[in-house]
Amino acid sequence: MLPAVVKLCCGISYPHLRNMAGLQCTAVAVIGQDITHLQQWGQIRHHMKTHAGLKNNEPKPEDVKPVPAKEDELFYVQQGQEAMRKALCMFEDKEGWMVEITESNGDVICSKVMPGARKVFRIEAVLEASVDELYDLLFVRVEDMQQWNPSIQHIKILERVGPETIITHEVSAKTAGNLIGQRDFLSVRHSCKQKSSVYLGGAAIQLESFPPQTGFVRAEDGPTCIIIQALDGNIRKSRFTWLLNMDVKGWLPKSIVNQALPQAQLDFTRHLRGRLTASATLG
Repeated sequence: MLPAVVKLCCGISYPHLRNMAGLQCTAVAVIGQDITHLQQWGQIRHHMKTHAGLKNNEPKPEDVKPVPAKEDELFYVQQGQEAMRKALCMFEDKEGWMVEITESNGDVICSKVMPGARKVFRIEAVLEASVDELYDLLFVRVEDMQQWNPSIQHIKILERVGPETIITHEVSAKTAGNLIGQRDFLSVRHSCKQKSSVYLGGAAIQLESFPPQTGFVRAEDGPTCIIIQALDGNIRKSRFTWLLNMDVKGWLPKSIVNQALPQAQLDFTRHLRGRLTASATLG
């Protein structure tokens, strides 16, 4: 995030917009099907709960032990899917993207001003790793991220809502030169695998059981999405695209925020490459 936590978000550069369009539509369709299945699942659970109350000679309502409600879990999954859908739809409009930074290694960061005057930042890079390896690092083992990214002080999975959706709490580290300062984040993250691509979407959520923490400003991210695609002809390389869409909160000039966020993307990608290199050496 700020020079810190990875926020689930991604973008697509001009040369790849046409190629990605089909994948975006497929991913959105898959998400739509998932939502339909989850709704049907909820209806089945309701039917089972109702049916349970008719057994054993129709006991009185107070004698029937209720089935644990899962509506909150369904809500989290739908929130993650909706965040991913909105993030992918942000790229349907090709206008307005401006190049911010071009690195010698080929990494490119572009920005775009969205309604409400918030700037979003998109980085596109090629990484020496397979899609599955990056999925494992950025989603499955997200709690280990603080071990290889010094910009993160703490990241914890508060709840696993099935294999594809998690609720996380993150705290950015105190780092020298951090123009924004420490923030914490409460997010829902959702993953979707589609052929040779992985989509990691997410957004900020609010939980009564986990209010803002004393000593931190709670920032909000999303809708966000990371897209990881296998590079044609080389399964050991992947195209990594990340759209950083964040409201850092607090009283900070936009000029400072717009300087810090793209730098956070560069820092994160650099730390990620370091982790991949270390893994390759150990392997």
